[in-house]
Amino acid sequence: MEILLLLVMGKPLWMWLLFLTLVVALLAFDLGVLHKDNHEIGVAESLRMSAMYIVLGLGFSGFVYWQMGTEATAQYLTAFVVEKTLAMDNIFVIALIFGFFAVPREYQHRVLFWGILGVIVLRGIMIGLGATIVENYHWVLYLFALFLVFTGIKMLFAKEGDHDLHDNKLVQFMRRRFHVTDDFHGDRFIVKLPDSRTGKLVRHATPLLLALVMIEIADLVFAVDSVPAVFTITTDPYLVYTSNIFAILGLRALYFALAAILHRFSYLKYALSLLLVFIGSKIFIADLMGWEKFPPTWSLGITFAILGAGILFSLWKTNGDKPQPLTSHSTGK
Repeated sequence: MEILLLLVMGKPLWMWLLFLTLVVALLAFDLGVLHKDNHEIGVAESLRMSAMYIVLGLGFSGFVYWQMGTEATAQYLTAFVVEKTLAMDNIFVIALIFGFFAVPREYQHRVLFWGILGVIVLRGIMIGLGATIVENYHWVLYLFALFLVFTGIKMLFAKEGDHDLHDNKLVQFMRRRFHVTDDFHGDRFIVKLPDSRTGKLVRHATPLLLALVMIEIADLVFAVDSVPAVFTITTDPYLVYTSNIFAILGLRALYFALAAILHRFSYLKYALSLLLVFIGSKIFIADLMGWEKFPPTWSLGITFAILGAGILFSLWKTNGDKPQPLTSHSTGK
């Protein structure tokens, strides 16, 4: 079985196949066993699912330690924590999209499930391209670092915007170019209905498909921040990809619990801002100190400290606050 030892982006093929097999098995178990009836997911079930994914994500660090050692394990864990935290903003946008299209809670898991398949492919492409660029042009890491510092500072001073999808160009484009129903048809993304002019049966996209497309685009936008952030932690494509996917798998599961209490984390953006600045600054600090790289264990500890302080501060500042509606329910007509 020499083919399994073939190196793919620096790691044996069997290591990639093992990870992808685990992800596919998790998704099949999720959709085929846990949610084959499209039931509404409650907070308790959401927390159980998220705990399962977190345990698996952390448990995978044991495999990383076995195969790659202590330093790689610290890098994986740091990347895992950073990606999961940066994706908090993604949860807010997902809640906004579901609210705009008035997606029933019993169908939201189906949208997120198929969305994660798109994430697996898109993140793989972005990370593969990023790894190739970094390997051939190491100075690109400095551009990534400057971009993160700039993004963190910009986020720190940004004002809260009016998140309204009614004027979203993508939604308007899809409604102009494709047949789109105003109502849901169960959990289906595409249905055949009579054309209003010809009477012939034609395929129509449902609001569920529009929500899925919007979520995929949102993840692509967030990946522009998160992927460079992880590359400044480690340039190993295997660690970048596995930490990304495990973090996203768990966060999508946690969505159903967090969506109801997002207002309690409204001040977390300041911690995220400082985290981006810290991650972007590490490569410059290492150069100034004459280090080969910023110590991974230090990076992990500082990351936990920043996020822990941010979470505690946000919970303290929002104590007693009531949740505000993200948007009025609308199918986006």
